[in-house]
Amino acid sequence: MAQSGKIGVTTENIFPVIKKFLYSDHEIFLRELVANAVDATQKMKALGASGDFAGELGELSVRIELDEAAKTLKIIDSGIGMTEEEVDRYINQIAFSSAGEFLEKYKDQIGSIIGHFGLGFYSAFMVADEVTIETLSWKDGAKAVKWTCDGSPEFTMEECDKSDRGTEITLHISEDETEFAAKGRIQTLLDKYCKFMPVPVVFGKEQEWKDGKYVDTDKDNVINKVEPLWARKPSELKDEDYDNFYKALYPMGEDPLFHIHLNVEYPFHLTGILYFPKIKDKLDVQKNRIQLYCNQMFVTDSVENIVPDFLTLLHGVIDSPDIPLNVSRSYLQSDANVKKISGYITKKVADRMDDIFKNQRPALEEKWDNLKLFIEYGMISDEKFNERALKFCLLKNTDAKYFSIDEYKTAVAGEQTDKDGKLVLLYATDKDSQYSFIETAKAKGYDVLDLDCQIDSWFVNMLEQKLECRVARVDSDSVDKLIVKEEAVKPELSDEDKKTMEEAVKAVLPAGNEYYVEAANLGEAASPLLITQSEFLRRYREMSALGGGMNFYGEMPASYTITLNLQNPLMAKVAEGKYEDKKLLKQLTDLALLANGMLKGKDLAEFISRSYEMM
Repeated sequence: MAQSGKIGVTTENIFPVIKKFLYSDHEIFLRELVANAVDATQKMKALGASGDFAGELGELSVRIELDEAAKTLKIIDSGIGMTEEEVDRYINQIAFSSAGEFLEKYKDQIGSIIGHFGLGFYSAFMVADEVTIETLSWKDGAKAVKWTCDGSPEFTMEECDKSDRGTEITLHISEDETEFAAKGRIQTLLDKYCKFMPVPVVFGKEQEWKDGKYVDTDKDNVINKVEPLWARKPSELKDEDYDNFYKALYPMGEDPLFHIHLNVEYPFHLTGILYFPKIKDKLDVQKNRIQLYCNQMFVTDSVENIVPDFLTLLHGVIDSPDIPLNVSRSYLQSDANVKKISGYITKKVADRMDDIFKNQRPALEEKWDNLKLFIEYGMISDEKFNERALKFCLLKNTDAKYFSIDEYKTAVAGEQTDKDGKLVLLYATDKDSQYSFIETAKAKGYDVLDLDCQIDSWFVNMLEQKLECRVARVDSDSVDKLIVKEEAVKPELSDEDKKTMEEAVKAVLPAGNEYYVEAANLGEAASPLLITQSEFLRRYREMSALGGGMNFYGEMPASYTITLNLQNPLMAKVAEGKYEDKKLLKQLTDLALLANGMLKGKDLAEFISRSYEMM
């Protein structure tokens, strides 16, 4: 029976390719080998369930054994095993998989097969310089087979004395991969990849603290103790089950806001549970917290090419056998199944938000501040989501009242439509620093939105396009210019007076910025001097600072409009004196700078000292 030969590959250099290029991370070898062992075990269960195997199934688990001193790692299962013919077919002929034909025959007894006998097995050679397989098939009369390969195309295959059904793979860890001969490293990898495997995965014994140290107990250390909740029907679960599962996934995380249970069988297979996390610090947004599984085997938590970018803000689990598990993942965006799955998830998220909006409006309003970054991000980055979200997106004003977009348009249209029939929405980004501007607008009967997300520059752009309105920050100009009800009567100044005014004002302003100085009639009660920043330029500077792709705006110096209200008695006095009263002009300018949070350091100290003198 003993034989030797060459593995059926198309190139003599297959092993260097496997070792260096097949997988981007060498640790994947353990996932692949355990997946094969789980497959073999699941197949054994299917044979028993179908009646094709009438004997004792015995303990159906996968055992991992490590000998740190000898630098050997064993993956042992009691699955279907292989005959000599099958070893030759599935191991010696690289990339020939048995999964497809087995699935077809036993599709009623088993859901799906995780991996394949093929290249997945050969990932072992990324970390081992010798691999042996000892296997005994479940079939009557089968003889045990031992296969050995040292990482070259040469192999040996012979009978062995293995007496129990299943397969035992032994890896002799190479000298340059000794990290995989350490117990802690193997434990970490098993926890990462095998936490939800459908077959018990055992690695050593559980430990307890005794006499000042940890010692082994008699109890097996089962890696996969947590039930994969997504594999159960939503009707069987309560909110408490979902919350407990979230804590198992993210032990240090806060309770989530809402969850979505995904479950679809056609035209692709997909299950999963997604959670809306709390976003306390709007600048500390954590992506890549969605874990991708393939039949309960962890694959990756980098799902950018599988779900739309805005959905990477969610947490949870997606499990699908229809997502190609290629190593580079570079072609995922063009894969038909991936596109369908991405669209389905987007639809389910929109459906869930719409349902909450219609049936749990108070709960939505209560949690909106922790949700709005996610919703706004989705609306500006995904057009299909935007179409749905326009109905359930909420707007909050500075009085902490919530409106849908349609509700808000109706509420403010009467007062905030300008002389040309254009709807104007006002917003603030910081209620404290923009307090005086907000109060001035409210005194006119206007409402002000509270938009304090870091992506609101993009969001207001989107609102302008979708609502065909104008959106302006409340401190971007005088309120009468933001919502023009009638043509304002401008002060009549000669060119010489304009030049004198401009030179005098610029002389008392901080250096480093660009200033445009103008005179206006804003009423006696209005501030003597306003400092505002163009809505357009400020918005696009903010977008550029956050990577909006408009770097030329970010490179431009800050530009401000200085408006002198000549109807204010103090400013009228300064203007009548041809701006010779530098002290008063400086005081009025510093007050405006202070109102905008622009007076700091030495200038602030001088302002305080001057204020005492003038009092």
